[in-house]
Amino acid sequence: MPYYVHGEDQPEVLDGLIANGEAHWSYMDRFSDRLILRGPTLSGDGEEHTGSVHVVDVDDRAAAERFAYEEPYWVAGYYQPLTVVRAVVLLDRTEDKPRSLVTAEWEPVELIALAPSFLEDDRLSFVALLVEDDGSRSIGIVAAATSVPSEAADVIRPAADQLTGGAPMSVTARRWQRGGRSQSDS
Repeated sequence: MPYYVHGEDQPEVLDGLIANGEAHWSYMDRFSDRLILRGPTLSGDGEEHTGSVHVVDVDDRAAAERFAYEEPYWVAGYYQPLTVVRAVVLLDRTEDKPRSLVTAEWEPVELIALAPSFLEDDRLSFVALLVEDDGSRSIGIVAAATSVPSEAADVIRPAADQLTGGAPMSVTARRWQRGGRSQSDS
C-alpha cells in the first residue's frame, strides 16, 4: 500500500544532511525495492535542498510511519513535521526527468475517477491521489512534472478542480528531482 512521505527541512541543516548522508542512504537502501518515488525538493534556483519526498509501498500506516520516523534525517531533527498520507498511484513514468513537484490539498471529498485525458499529459511523469486511510475519500494529489514550478501548478489544477468540484484547495509547486543513491554515493 503506497504512502506519500514529505519532510521539509528545518532552517540551516545542510551541513547536518551532508554529515549524515551515508546513514540516510543506508537506511533508504533497505527500502529500495519498495520506493516508488523519491527525491529532494529544492530552492527556487535549484541550489539548496529544502526537503525530501518519498512514496513507499508498505503494508499499512504503521509501517509507513515507522519508515518516516526512523529515517536518520528525521531522527536527527533535520525535518519539520512530516506528512504521511496514503497514496493511490495513477501514473509513474520513471524514465521522465521531472523538474517540479506539485501538491494540492483539500478537505476530504468522495473519491471519483480522474478524466483519462489528464493522465495522458506528457508534462506529467508521476501522479498519485492522496486519500484517507480507508481509501474512500481524496484529500489531495501529488504530481511530478517536467514543467518549471510556475507552470506545473497549472498542469495539476484541472484535475484537482475535477476531484473537488471546484472547492477551495492549497496548491504548492516546488523544484524537485528524482533521487536515489548515485554511483558517487557508493
